[in-house]
Amino acid sequence: MTVPPNRVRAALITAFACNGLTMAAWVSRTPAIRDLTGSSTGDMGFIIAGMSVGSMVGIAVGGPYVARSGARSTIRTGMFSVAFGTVVVGIGAALGLGWLVALGLALLGFGLGSGEIALNVEGVALEQAVGRTVVPGLHGSYSLGLCLGALLGLAANAAALPVLAHLLATGALTAAATVWMVTSLRAGTGREPRAAESVPLRETVGGFLSVWRETRTLAIGVIVLGMALAEGSAGDWLPLIVVDGFGLTATTGSLVFAFFGAAMAAGRFAGGWFLDRYGRTPVMLTSAAAAVVGIALVSFAPGIGVAVVGVLLWGVGAALGFPVALSAAGDDPVGAARRVSAVATAGYAAFLVGPPVLGFIGEHTGLRSAILLVLVMVAVSGAFARAVARPSLQRTP
Repeated sequence: MTVPPNRVRAALITAFACNGLTMAAWVSRTPAIRDLTGSSTGDMGFIIAGMSVGSMVGIAVGGPYVARSGARSTIRTGMFSVAFGTVVVGIGAALGLGWLVALGLALLGFGLGSGEIALNVEGVALEQAVGRTVVPGLHGSYSLGLCLGALLGLAANAAALPVLAHLLATGALTAAATVWMVTSLRAGTGREPRAAESVPLRETVGGFLSVWRETRTLAIGVIVLGMALAEGSAGDWLPLIVVDGFGLTATTGSLVFAFFGAAMAAGRFAGGWFLDRYGRTPVMLTSAAAAVVGIALVSFAPGIGVAVVGVLLWGVGAALGFPVALSAAGDDPVGAARRVSAVATAGYAAFLVGPPVLGFIGEHTGLRSAILLVLVMVAVSGAFARAVARPSLQRTP
């Protein structure tokens, strides 16, 4: 049965929005979870790394899973893992067990990581079907969910709602949305018949690793490494930067994080128009510059007012890095799942290394100084911006 593009788009918007809502539910409660588990800044870095480890595993199996079974099946598995992991995080926080929070985050990360591949393969296929840029807008739905989730987290913090109740409700909502959403996706998108029939999984995985020999894929991976770190570091640390770096309340931290989510949503929803009008490379260069300025303002701001301006620039600047890189990786329909998987792996490598490294640096110098590492990585990403140009627009050496 053929599924209309608008229905596919609605399903993808739902999936991305649920992922953003779930991420914000956890992030907005990090100060409370830190206190419930009695963790230091360094400890929180390793707890958060649980999500990154799970994400890396999800990324590693997500691409081959899409190739063998299709994107829809992968999305279903990933979304239910997101819902279950969110509940486990809440239980771990309620029991004061940091290791259980880390385990829940690993399940959450596995779902996000494996689902990220499938959702973007679906998004790139939809983009090609309708003939216009849509992937940034889909990621904008994630950011919108992030913003809404942060506002709900703000309300939960202000009302002293137990972390378990908050995360249990979020997990239940995601599970319910998934039941509807997977019925609106097309079967077989991203499926490679040869991978599904007789090729051993070991060889399928080897094929996914082989794309790193492609110069363009490697360069796109460098871009997404820095831009994903810019996005992920805000998700991991921004509420704590506000609380510890500026001496403000957890409620204020959630509000500032909501501003960040709103800025990313605005950048992504508007991004499609700018990308179609000006091209990927100029937009990527501008994005990287905005993120560098924004992070610098947050790091050196004398007060929260200037820092909020920095947060908004940081959010707008980081908005398009990941989706544009993934769109670029999927330009060639042949092997799209492999390249999207490889590039997403680079992004999640940043999520894996970033939390403990920033936590370690923050433990000794403060989180506002630690994010200067993110600034440097974003600047490096900007230097490789030409790699995301559509193949027909790239000059042959």
